[in-house]
Amino acid sequence: MVKVWGSERVGLRLSPLNPFNDIKDSDPQATFYYAVNALNLFNLAYLHVTEMGAEAPGLGGPIFNVKELRDICQGIYITNGGYDKTKANTVLEKNEADAVAFGVPYLANPDLASRFHKDAKLNIPNEKTFYVGEEKGYTDYPTMSPR
Repeated sequence: MVKVWGSERVGLRLSPLNPFNDIKDSDPQATFYYAVNALNLFNLAYLHVTEMGAEAPGLGGPIFNVKELRDICQGIYITNGGYDKTKANTVLEKNEADAVAFGVPYLANPDLASRFHKDAKLNIPNEKTFYVGEEKGYTDYPTMSPR
């Protein structure tokens, strides 16, 4: 996924370990080290690297620590993949990323930022409604009650 950031810069998202449709890389470490080093030449607005697939070692090919890509990325580095508030804050405190993106938590919690700020309980996402082409599971989760 490529998104425009400003009028002349783009960001790029990579998913090195995602096994979707049985995609595998025989040497993801070499492939994505090369890719990130090459992308450094383009002054990207950001590099967004997903960790999806890390929870199922070996499905997307040989495993490597995708967080190591942060060490060679020369720009803004965004990560995501199964993060909660505590894990995200830890990654940020350790400077392992400049930002953490949340996908599924935002689906179930349209007010996720407010919930994090207030340490409020999160709605549980219903994965059976993902990618079914209807609004159910995307627009019907409750927001927090105003207090």
